[in-house]
Amino acid sequence: MTSAASGTLAGLLCFLSLTAAAPRAFAQQPTVQPAGAIKPDEKITEIKLGYLRAYAPRLTLSLLDEPPRDEGVAGANVAIGDNNTTGRFIKQKFSLDVTEIKPEADALQAFNALIDKGDRYVIADLSAKQLLSIADIARDKGVLIFNVGATDDRLREEDCRINVFHIAPTRSMLADALAQYLMVKKWPNWVLLYGSHDEDRLYADALRRSAARFGGQIVAEKEFKDTGTARRTDTGATQIQQQISVFTQDLPEHDVLLVADESEVFGSYVPYRSWTPRLVAGTAGLVASSWHPASEQWGGIQMQNRFLKTAGRRMMSKDMSAWTAVRAVGEATTRTNGDDPKKISDYIRSDDFSVAAFKGQKLTFRKWNLQLRQPILLGDATSVVSTSPQEGYLHQVSELDTLGIDQPETKCVLK
Repeated sequence: MTSAASGTLAGLLCFLSLTAAAPRAFAQQPTVQPAGAIKPDEKITEIKLGYLRAYAPRLTLSLLDEPPRDEGVAGANVAIGDNNTTGRFIKQKFSLDVTEIKPEADALQAFNALIDKGDRYVIADLSAKQLLSIADIARDKGVLIFNVGATDDRLREEDCRINVFHIAPTRSMLADALAQYLMVKKWPNWVLLYGSHDEDRLYADALRRSAARFGGQIVAEKEFKDTGTARRTDTGATQIQQQISVFTQDLPEHDVLLVADESEVFGSYVPYRSWTPRLVAGTAGLVASSWHPASEQWGGIQMQNRFLKTAGRRMMSKDMSAWTAVRAVGEATTRTNGDDPKKISDYIRSDDFSVAAFKGQKLTFRKWNLQLRQPILLGDATSVVSTSPQEGYLHQVSELDTLGIDQPETKCVLK
């Protein structure tokens, strides 16, 4: 064999040797984990939230006003997904247990069932009575409650609890937001029309307080009695609509008709049917709320589109409240890197806590009654008209504290 042939043979043997070894070399390469992925053997902290909801189909004057079947719950589910997007990087997993009871039912049994499942953070869409029935038991068991439904001021005042955080704005906050706007527009003279149910009277009280606080003048008041008319029948609807013109006759000169009709008996029929042509605000016409389905500012369009893609509908106020509650828990557990309700509560009440909720500024809780500070949107059926607090209403701590019960006024003693 010549030297050239010998060299060629040696090169061929070397190539075959490398080729045979290649699969083994590649097989021994470690698997690359995606960024943020949790490895199978890593310990995951599961953070379980409960959603306790008092629900029954609600009769409204307009078919368009009927609340979605998943109102609130849909917002909470979107926030669970948001929390898990962040949580996977720090080995946290969030889940949501949803339980429904009837509006007048005892909430205690359903609440205990959620606790038995391991839920230590409960989103509550309950009446004031139902919420108070579980608040002290929740405190004794180390459970935090986030109120997204009840707007009663007494839950933040004489009936406040140290373990109940309030996401839903109070009636006084909603009324103050509306009153500020009316005064800025120089429409200071108001007629107050209110329903005959307890919740109607409470909102009417809030509007009276706001008038006194900001200089509005309630020049007349009238109560609309609920006589149990079949509102959804042709005859019932026609009867109420015809009553509105007569009901608003012989009123003194005024700029705005304020409507307090949370029970949905007559309020939606006031616009365009009053004796004299006047603006309508309150629970009809221009309405104050924590969110609006048409809100687009401050990144709101991104939230709206994401919610629409997930839930198949527009985001309502209660959806945003539930979303904010779940995100508050997510933010606190991320910052404290744990799942201790005591530490979570302390952090949420501290100066370091804030939560972003597409409202132009970071939101915090009032330390004296655990109510979430937040801008209030004023809108009609199709658009956002304005946002309160209005320009010019100043405060030594936060302009948001011009809405609702301020610290010098509070009756709350957290316990």
